[in-house]
Amino acid sequence: MEIRDRLNGHEPSDYRQKVKFVVVAVMVCLSVLIFRMFYLQIMRGDELKQKSENNSIRFHKIVPPRGLILDRNGVVLVDNQPSFNIVYIPNRSKDIKDTLRKIEKIYTENSMTFSFDSLLNKKVRPFVPVKLEKNVTWAKLAVVETNSLDLPGVNVEVLPIRKYNSGKMLSQIVGYIGEISPKELNRDESGHYSAGDLIGKRGIEKYLDQYLRGKCGAEQVEVNALGKTIKTLGTIDPIPGDNVFLTIDYFLQKVAWEAIDGKAGTVIVMDPRDGSVLAMASSPSFDPGLFFGGITVDEWEELSNDPLYPMENRAIAGQYPPGSTYKTIVAAAALEEGIITPDTTFFCDGTFALGNRTFRCWQEDGHGKVNLHRAIVESCDVYFYQVGKLLGVDKLHDYAVKFGFGKPTGFDLPGEKCGLIPSKQWKLNRFKEKWHQGETISVAIGQGYNLVTPLQLLNAYCALANGGTLYHPRIIDRIETPGGKPYRIFEPEEGGTIPVSKKNIKILNHALWGAVNERRGTGYILKRAKEDVCGKTGTSQVVRLPSDEKARRLKQMELRYKDHALFVCFAPYKNPEIAIAVVMENAGSGGTAATPIARKIIDAHFHRNPIIEKQPVIAKETRRKGHG
Repeated sequence: MEIRDRLNGHEPSDYRQKVKFVVVAVMVCLSVLIFRMFYLQIMRGDELKQKSENNSIRFHKIVPPRGLILDRNGVVLVDNQPSFNIVYIPNRSKDIKDTLRKIEKIYTENSMTFSFDSLLNKKVRPFVPVKLEKNVTWAKLAVVETNSLDLPGVNVEVLPIRKYNSGKMLSQIVGYIGEISPKELNRDESGHYSAGDLIGKRGIEKYLDQYLRGKCGAEQVEVNALGKTIKTLGTIDPIPGDNVFLTIDYFLQKVAWEAIDGKAGTVIVMDPRDGSVLAMASSPSFDPGLFFGGITVDEWEELSNDPLYPMENRAIAGQYPPGSTYKTIVAAAALEEGIITPDTTFFCDGTFALGNRTFRCWQEDGHGKVNLHRAIVESCDVYFYQVGKLLGVDKLHDYAVKFGFGKPTGFDLPGEKCGLIPSKQWKLNRFKEKWHQGETISVAIGQGYNLVTPLQLLNAYCALANGGTLYHPRIIDRIETPGGKPYRIFEPEEGGTIPVSKKNIKILNHALWGAVNERRGTGYILKRAKEDVCGKTGTSQVVRLPSDEKARRLKQMELRYKDHALFVCFAPYKNPEIAIAVVMENAGSGGTAATPIARKIIDAHFHRNPIIEKQPVIAKETRRKGHG
């Protein structure tokens, strides 16, 4: 009975307190949970739903293929090819170091090189792709794809990259592409570029980048927790870049490049009828393919510090004394000023005295009594010493400028230099000194302060060839849409006329014909049975040689002190359709070093097979015959 009463009686007070505490705690927890669910699902439901979708849906940029670069006949000079990049897209894990260690281990097991140590300390942001390797081989691609389950966040990105079919032959013209730098990105006001984009860095690639690059597309994809694509939800197709057609003739470009044969110099071929550049070779050159996967510091240092400047386009940026090729300009000025006539003669005994100085002719024994025609044909220095003295440096300057020297020609691409045509005022401004008559003597044969670019020189001779019109040399013919519709056509542009009468142009051109076709002509090596060539050789001193014969020979033995060889020509004589300028650095005389190169191009042009493949493949010196 006592026991029953205890069981049926009231619970102890301390037990009841514990039960109440538990009940309250449970109620509080339930309330917090309900409130949290209300907060997440009702108050922040839309926001969290959007975040959830963002975690599973990605937008991938689709890079369009760049436009092709082709020659005038449709030969593809620059094409596209697929490139495979390994990228890391951080999602739930930001530990890029752990991912890199895994890849390193996989590479090591497959005897492959691990090449992204520099990224080990790189901070990453969620969902911002990090390029681990560019342009990987098929072997690496297969290894990464095979081990994809062990590499969360690691994907393979396919991008079109450039394939330079012309190799080194046109690298200074077409340029190359590379990843946009932070400075370039900051300067971009169009908003069309973003970090990681490939843009043109030099040449046509840079100059016409806005046409070549096209417009990016986008792809909306759903990904899993590992960042792997499950399915595509939508796509905006990219728009390929426009195609650029150059005025270059790949056949002649190849002939010119092979004729230079790796020596330092440049060759330009133009159509004198409209100023279009048919070939422009500059040697040494560089391989634009070096920039595909990102050039190394050592490779860049080697290129940029090379004393022969392989990245410089010598055709437009090389500045040389024109040597005897300048005598034609001096003759034109003297004829127009009435200082001489075609029959005016001077006697050449091999020397010309002025004050206490003696200037020599290249022909030690002299040329005897010489008129204008013979003076140009045999390149008599003494004749032009006399003409230069009568003409004066300022008249020479004025005519040379009107021939297009001392200023840009208006060439399509940037980087063109102006050269230098001296005058009395120029020397006073530059050196605070008066001009001396002896300096005019040197200028009259293309030496002294004279500096011209090969393009300026050729453009002046093109004006003589076509009857007096100076054109702005052009290398871009047209731009077409990917579908082949003309988008922009670059028409020939006249830049003025040379100040020479038709009568005097005829006199000068006949003398240039004689320089190649008459037996004593300095360019006689280029005489042909058909398609008569008109031309002028030139030999320009790099340094003034001492008068002592032994010292002269020692200087001449060193390559860097040897003369530059020049030759300018056009053909045929009556109706010129091709003009060529050759400048070979430290090669000797124009007649022996430059003229044979022009000969190869002339022969190739007039003897070419009309059905040419359109896909690229990629003597003891004598002063009589060799002097310019």
